[in-house]
Amino acid sequence: MKGAKAEEASMGMLETGFTTTDCLQEVEIGKKLQGKCLRIVSPESPAKLYGCYAVIMVLTVAVITLSVTLSVKPSIESPGSYYATCPRNWIGFGSKCFYFSEDMRNWTFSQTSCMAQEAHLALFESLEELNFLKRYKGNSDHWIGLHRESPEHPWRWTDNTEYNNLVLTRGGGEYAYLNESGIRSARDYTHKKWICSKSNRYTLQCPEILNPG
Repeated sequence: MKGAKAEEASMGMLETGFTTTDCLQEVEIGKKLQGKCLRIVSPESPAKLYGCYAVIMVLTVAVITLSVTLSVKPSIESPGSYYATCPRNWIGFGSKCFYFSEDMRNWTFSQTSCMAQEAHLALFESLEELNFLKRYKGNSDHWIGLHRESPEHPWRWTDNTEYNNLVLTRGGGEYAYLNESGIRSARDYTHKKWICSKSNRYTLQCPEILNPG
């Protein structure tokens, strides 16, 4: 009986030993699988991390670029379209402002009145300006800035530059005015309305949004 029990105990120990070995083998297999998993996952994890870094860098650069773009103010010197902003009761045309009087005085008083407004009796530099003055003045005669010492002398503007005779001045007077037909001349004592002109110092620049240039 004792021999049989010992044999059974030995067999039990053998079975227990076999089972333990199997467990050890399974542990080893698990370690190997874990190593394989680590080897598989490890190369991917840095790649994903680097990808995140790259995305963050791209977003950072985009934010900085946008901030710089928004912080830059348009320069006053940048090209654009110019629009006249003349004082009250003055009319803008091109780069000038014009004032058409309602009173009637002689040429000398008219020039003095224009000078008091930091202007002078009107001068024109092109047919477009002349046509504008003729059209806007209506039917009344208006003094302009042409004058001469005598019929033998050339016509000059109030800034003392010589008139280029773009349009001929008719009549025998020393002071020019505009009427319905063109430019005429008369004596200083004649009373007429007048036109003042001055360079537009209030010109504003508006950017051409639709034309990036």
